[in-house]
Amino acid sequence: MYSNFTLAAGWIETGTGLGNDIKSLIFNIAIPVLCGIFVLVIGWKTKAPGPTIMAVIFAGIVWGLSANMGALKDKTTDDITNYNGGSSVSRMDQ
Repeated sequence: MYSNFTLAAGWIETGTGLGNDIKSLIFNIAIPVLCGIFVLVIGWKTKAPGPTIMAVIFAGIVWGLSANMGALKDKTTDDITNYNGGSSVSRMDQ
């Protein structure tokens, strides 16, 4: 009565591939372009060097943090591991 077949055969791999492509598109193209647009709009609207310089600094921070997501992930994992007492130390209930 029931036959053996795989639901979503190939769709999981397709979804994973699209997810990776979209992620790289966002981090490598969309964020830098949006940072540039942000700086141009602030510069155009204010026509003052102070806010434009602050916009450049803020855009640089956003762009830099998004470009180093892998390093930030590893740093966060290390911080959590160290906060929990490390991997070789067992903590007792207090």
